[in-house]
Amino acid sequence: MTNLSERDRQRIMEILESGEELPIDYKHILFPPEKKEYELVYAGKEREEDILADTMAVPLQPIKTFGKNGNGWTNKLIFGDNLQVMKSLLDDPNVKGQVKLIYIDPPFATKQEFRGSQDQKAYQDKIAGAKFIEFLRKRLIFLRELLSDDDGSIYVHLDWKKAHYIKTIMDEIFMESRFKNEVIVRRTQKNYIEGEKINSLNVAFDSIFIYTKSNDTKFNPVYKDEKRKETWHAFDAPNWSGGRPNLMYELFGHMPPPSRCWVWTKEKAEKAIKEGKLRPNPRTGKPQYLIPARDKVICTNLWDDINAYSFKTGYPTEKNEKLIERILSMGSSENDIVLDAFAGSGTTLAVAEKLGRRWIGIDCGKLAIYTIQKRLLNLKTKIGNKGKPLKPKPFTLYHAGLYDFPKLRRLPWKDWRLFALHLFNCRDNKHTVSGIELDGYKGRSDVLVFNYQQEGGVVLDYGFIDDLHSMIGSKVGKQFFIIAPAASVVFLEDYIDTGSTRYYILRIPYSIINELHTRDFEAIKQPIDESHVNDTVDAVGFDFIRPPKVECEYLSKHSKDQLQEIATIEIKTFKSEAMLKGASQLGNRESLSMAMVDFDYDGEIFNLDTVYYASEIEKNGWEVHLPIESIKGQMMIIYLDIYGNEYREIKSLDDFKSHLNEMDSKGEK
Repeated sequence: MTNLSERDRQRIMEILESGEELPIDYKHILFPPEKKEYELVYAGKEREEDILADTMAVPLQPIKTFGKNGNGWTNKLIFGDNLQVMKSLLDDPNVKGQVKLIYIDPPFATKQEFRGSQDQKAYQDKIAGAKFIEFLRKRLIFLRELLSDDDGSIYVHLDWKKAHYIKTIMDEIFMESRFKNEVIVRRTQKNYIEGEKINSLNVAFDSIFIYTKSNDTKFNPVYKDEKRKETWHAFDAPNWSGGRPNLMYELFGHMPPPSRCWVWTKEKAEKAIKEGKLRPNPRTGKPQYLIPARDKVICTNLWDDINAYSFKTGYPTEKNEKLIERILSMGSSENDIVLDAFAGSGTTLAVAEKLGRRWIGIDCGKLAIYTIQKRLLNLKTKIGNKGKPLKPKPFTLYHAGLYDFPKLRRLPWKDWRLFALHLFNCRDNKHTVSGIELDGYKGRSDVLVFNYQQEGGVVLDYGFIDDLHSMIGSKVGKQFFIIAPAASVVFLEDYIDTGSTRYYILRIPYSIINELHTRDFEAIKQPIDESHVNDTVDAVGFDFIRPPKVECEYLSKHSKDQLQEIATIEIKTFKSEAMLKGASQLGNRESLSMAMVDFDYDGEIFNLDTVYYASEIEKNGWEVHLPIESIKGQMMIIYLDIYGNEYREIKSLDDFKSHLNEMDSKGEK
């Protein structure tokens, strides 16, 4: 209790008397976590309690619901950094402690280029490795909190690079006694040329680590397709306990061998004899029982009958639906909640839909979100996406960390106030200090949400701070937070010192407050090349949608052999308008991530057909070449900046043809 001030003690008493849950900030001071007997030590490893308390939550802004959103549960597809999203989900009683099964296939951040000596490279690899381990450890801690205490299980899919480190980390987080299996699953192998010299063996498998939240968790048996002929098998089995007298009796003139017993009780054996399922071995006379022919056998931890990967959507590292079907069938039942925090191409969500599970999918990539959206809206009933069309249950697309500010400004005050508190990871807890109504707490400091909607156009100026301090300055701590729209704040400072209190101004929209965080706010970066699609991201804070500045020419050109027309987009100007550190310094087209295309846009839902990465566009002279025969009535092109902001245009074939017709009329080729 020595870390608590008298004011903290008083606040804890108030919280306990009100019956509210004690915030994490206090829990870990009052009840420090138990020290582990062993742990993996590396640079940058944070305390679990600090990770849970200090991670910034970001509210979920609903963007669009697909299907009719009835009462009760609606499946969730969330664009954002999964760490911040999961911190927010911990405030949802329908999610926290309710998730039955988690499957994740995390990326690996070990591809950095580094030129130097072997020792330097080895050092760089270790640093990258430690960062990745901590990146994943943070997320595993939050996943543990979301998992059901009674029967929740988590499946973590890894390759050989870091699996042994992550196994140790998972032993720390979930406890070694909760480790159930390492599943070995087959992966695609490269073909060697005969006679080719190699420096390592071909990697034939991935690992999936299975942990449970409780020792009592039971799994449903799962089967592999494997025909087995009818066979006779010896009737004795190990007698592990050395007892079991009900399985020790004479049968066909024989007793069980030493340290062994019969498989069945005497009553069951006598019944099996009558049914012809138990007999003396024709050669030895010892009992043997019939194992019937089977088309399926129960799975062990060796899953060599299915490939871990599939490439149907074109998304890198897409998982096989058969693999996810087996996992979901083993660890969940109909209507259970399944969560995938690295949703990628959406295999987990698609299979969950087919098996009647509820689901939550999170991904930090816009390409992943549009890939998943298309996949869910084009489902088939059978695994492998075969059979009749399947209409998915309603699901809502959310943004977390990248918001549509004009929509927020139109919220009624009650909703705006709540969003503002959640945006800056503040607790909603109205209270009064010296007659002034305050809105909540950030950590242990008071928070006021500035009511910009008051009549008379009230602004937040130095006078407002002075008046506020004169009324409450002696009753508050060293920090006080005021949340306000940036347009309502007339001064530039991020904080004002008055007396012994520092008044922090949390501006909306807003990107960087160095005083509040150990590093600058960072946006989720979108890839410019396919090889970076699955790179790890660790965003801090949030930003607001600002469409980039885009100027393009839409042309139709003749191919080099003059035999066909090519629909061509010449990207003349692309500049990100994001208010993020370093964004304004990027040159023309340096902030382009990709162009995504729907060749047959229906006027309502963008249905991703193909993607052109910035690296590919740059190599092509900043041109995008589209097959004219693919362009239907109208097409939509989404130009994406590296911060996730979009610029959309709708074009038809006429927009390209007009240029070609103009050229032909002038006799140009």
